[in-house]
Amino acid sequence: MSYECILTEVEGNVGILTLHRPDALNAFNWQLMDEVTLALQAFEKDDNIGCIIITGSEKAFAAGADIKEMQSKDYMTVYKEEFITANWEEATRCRKPVIAAVAGYALGGGCELAMMCDFILAADNAKFSQPEITIGAMPGAGGTQRLARSIGKSKAMEMCLTGRMMDVEEAERCGLVSRIIPLAELREEAIQTAQKIAEFSRPIVMLTKEAVDRAYETTLSEGVRFERRVFHSVFGTEDQREGMAAFVEKRKPTFKHR
Repeated sequence: MSYECILTEVEGNVGILTLHRPDALNAFNWQLMDEVTLALQAFEKDDNIGCIIITGSEKAFAAGADIKEMQSKDYMTVYKEEFITANWEEATRCRKPVIAAVAGYALGGGCELAMMCDFILAADNAKFSQPEITIGAMPGAGGTQRLARSIGKSKAMEMCLTGRMMDVEEAERCGLVSRIIPLAELREEAIQTAQKIAEFSRPIVMLTKEAVDRAYETTLSEGVRFERRVFHSVFGTEDQREGMAAFVEKRKPTFKHR
């Protein structure tokens, strides 16, 4: 399928989605988010792909929602069209791991899309912000919720109420990003990380992702109970038997993804 606002490619077992509205710093309009949704769904259906990367340009991951498109909307319009809900959140529904490779600005919806991914690899020039307050709005794609869960109430509250920009060093210190990578190496490092994940058993990877996600949705005791049952279930897979046999036999496992 051809797209106008994104680029897609497959490298080995990794699907790469690049946001591509260079004249607007990859700002999210309806078309771009429709295309992101369709591309992620296609990667999910492709049995060859084991991990997905979402990235942007060296200057900007994404500058958030396209204000020019959004400015004229009223309450009933955004409510009836399910603005954001309709086509912004596909990354949260992917069973395969999704990595955000962020360089440059990740502002507003850009920061929120990055947080919808499973983890963030950030270039050394990355900057994060929720600046909606400065234009008479507030975060609407999970910014008040995921940011607070990632970096704590105090910093999230400050960022959302002031629109302050957070540099990548602070973002790593407070747990928003997983690692800082030199800009020139970001793409290759993201691909290598995704390929490593894609080499493992697909069902085990998906179960592990589901278990970590559950930590944010429930109490510790219920989360551990969920983890234990999922852990028990992996003993019903061929890949568990192959993985442990390979370890005992001192060889590399050959996973069949079942």
